[in-house]
Amino acid sequence: MALRFLTSWLSGFRHDERGSVMVEAVITLPLLIWALGATYEFFEVHRYQSARDKASYTIADMVSREMLPITPIYLDNAKTVFDTITNDDGDNALRVTIIKYDSDEDVYSVKWSEVRGAPLLRKLETSDVKQAHARLPKMRDGEELVVVDSLSTYPPMFDVGLTDGMKVSTKVMTIPRFAPQINFERS
Repeated sequence: MALRFLTSWLSGFRHDERGSVMVEAVITLPLLIWALGATYEFFEVHRYQSARDKASYTIADMVSREMLPITPIYLDNAKTVFDTITNDDGDNALRVTIIKYDSDEDVYSVKWSEVRGAPLLRKLETSDVKQAHARLPKMRDGEELVVVDSLSTYPPMFDVGLTDGMKVSTKVMTIPRFAPQINFERS
């Protein structure tokens, strides 16, 4: 009798569909919310990186076209331009470095390096680039290279698996356009 009742009850429970929408909603709604947050967050990381790429290319182009010596005020204003292009009040660090190549010694040297913004970057020194043949392009003797580095900390809005304080970096290299060299003048 008890076995028949239990079998009948289990059979009825198996075919009962009342409440199934609620169970499905409880299972899928958190996953759907996470997926929407992750989609937004991954798009925002891409936008954040893209804005910094564009800003770094702009600063590199500005410096490469300069025929007068670069001054600290010029670099402060370049950092302002960078922040304006990125348009999100992020913690941005900007480093502008001029690297010179000596073909006789087959070494690179830092002519000058300056950093502006958040304390995320340091000035490059000759020891950092002296044998950087794998990271720097081949150059002619005495040729200079403008290297603009930017580093920012991305603040995620949602916790979807991205690390808090993820670093977003950009490196742009170009050659001087109108003058054979770009000098720095501390005023």
